[in-house]
Amino acid sequence: MKKGRRSAGKILMALIIAFFYLPIIYMIVFSFNDGRSLTSFTGFSLRWYERMLESRTMMEALYTTFSVALIATLVSTVVGTVSAIGLSKSKKVIRNIMEQVDNLPMMNPEIVTAIGFMLLFITFRVDKGYMTMLLAHIAFCIPYVILSVMPKIRSLDPNVADAAMDLGATPLQAMTKVIIPQITPGIVAGALIAFTMSVDDFIISYFATGGGVKNLSMVVYTMSKRVNPSINAASTLMVVIITIVLVLVNIVPAVAAKRKTSDEIKKRKVLMPAAVVVAALVVLVIFLQAGGDSGERPFEGQTLHIYTWGEYTGENIINDFEEMTGSKVILETFDSNEQMYIKVANGESFDILVPSDYMIQRLISEGYLQKLDLSKLDGLDNLTASVKNLPYDPGNEYSVPYFWGTVGIVYDKTKVDIEDLEREGFNIFLDEKYRGDIYLYDSERDSFMMALKALGYSMNTENTDEIEEAYDWLVKCVQTMEPEIVTDEIIDNMAQGRKALGLIYSGDATYVMSENEDMGFYLPETGTNIWSDAMVIPANAQNPALAHAFMNFACDYEGAYDNSSYVGYTSANEEVMEVLSGEGGDFEGIDAYIPRTDNDMDEVFEYNEKTRKTISNLWSRVKIAASNAD
Repeated sequence: MKKGRRSAGKILMALIIAFFYLPIIYMIVFSFNDGRSLTSFTGFSLRWYERMLESRTMMEALYTTFSVALIATLVSTVVGTVSAIGLSKSKKVIRNIMEQVDNLPMMNPEIVTAIGFMLLFITFRVDKGYMTMLLAHIAFCIPYVILSVMPKIRSLDPNVADAAMDLGATPLQAMTKVIIPQITPGIVAGALIAFTMSVDDFIISYFATGGGVKNLSMVVYTMSKRVNPSINAASTLMVVIITIVLVLVNIVPAVAAKRKTSDEIKKRKVLMPAAVVVAALVVLVIFLQAGGDSGERPFEGQTLHIYTWGEYTGENIINDFEEMTGSKVILETFDSNEQMYIKVANGESFDILVPSDYMIQRLISEGYLQKLDLSKLDGLDNLTASVKNLPYDPGNEYSVPYFWGTVGIVYDKTKVDIEDLEREGFNIFLDEKYRGDIYLYDSERDSFMMALKALGYSMNTENTDEIEEAYDWLVKCVQTMEPEIVTDEIIDNMAQGRKALGLIYSGDATYVMSENEDMGFYLPETGTNIWSDAMVIPANAQNPALAHAFMNFACDYEGAYDNSSYVGYTSANEEVMEVLSGEGGDFEGIDAYIPRTDNDMDEVFEYNEKTRKTISNLWSRVKIAASNAD
């Protein structure tokens, strides 16, 4: 009976270990994957480690992550330890109150703490950046140190400090030579918790930083929006560094204990965290030294602030531009046009934005953009006529096209009959033959575009009856077809053929088709959205001259090629389009890469505040209907 229980216990323990460590092992294995897929291993390669080391963004993020973590750990450990010792000598009422105050930040949802820090910095008009992130990390680490140290202090004889002072020790000597050596395990535990919490943090860092300063968790979050296997390499490096720290803190003292006296062991335990700090800082300095500046410097020492979509720039364009101009580029990213709009409307200053067509129309109408100095722009001649002089900005007075494309249907050729697509168009999302085998894109604009086009209406309709009919179409879809409503995860999922079809942006379909030859892309004859994202200069931009220089650089062949070949979205540069889609190009034979321009039913989104609010509310009701159907 006992043997059976032991066996069951061992099996349970093995399952628990597997549950925790298999995902980490999986991540490490795929960090050596030759292909871009995060789920299909195509061969051993170090390419993603090379990409990571070449990426200044990731190296700076690593530096920020560990420098903030180390400084926050050091400061919070000192402050937390001294605070805990002080509380132990305070009156019981004060001690109880302060312990509850200490527990509050740990029990609070992290998002509440993060917003609190953000509001604090905004209220006192503190420019968010490295220092605000560091101060926030110190503040939320201190309670964990106090929590770890307090039990050790309670276990001490309360008279030990008095006894030391009776024997001639000063109060400082009593604390450093009597109390601290006895509570060292609690201090080390608190320091390790503080270090781990700081390295791991995303929410507080996200709200407490600005000016392009990012830690690794923020960079990984941005990279996860699109398929970028470098996140596996970066995460593996994090695991290696943390493992080294744990080995140094735990195994080295154990080995040294066999050779040293107990007094020497105590000294090592106290000094080991400092040794770890020094070693980690050396590693970080090495990382920080990657890269350098050279060449002509027409904008030496100037700074360009760009606010764009995550994973929307090539691997080399930012570094190349900095090297050419001598400037520094601060790149911040947003997840939606609406998120970008809020920052701009609140007066935050950027030199370049990269919003979508309808949002550019809104920004122009509300006076948030400045007109371009066309005499400083020589890159417009490189762009295809299909993305110039569009309704949202006639004459391109305010915008320079960046990427463009369509919204269509990605489908598995082995599961979907092309005749069904040609006959039904977007109505294939109501064909019960494909029940439970479809993806809907979690975007109110794109989903209502699909429904309106399926019904034969304009996607810019202001007719409330037509919008209500489109809403009914979507409700029917989610209630009868069992779709999975997703965002960017559709990219890798369709590349692996996990469902039959889904609504997708043409640039994402380009990647899917390049990874899986069984995938196709179809645009219904009833029309779709021809979208365009473009570079604009806000009215409060600090460096419009440098912004114009970057626009030219991004429009030129090399910059446009780097952007498009890496991201996969269609370049506005006509020569780049031809090269990448032509013979020997990265996207040869992939029809999703070249947007359709010969269908009169295709449209560009127009901004309408009234219909936007209506559609937003209706889309929320569609998602509620989908959850109820589940």
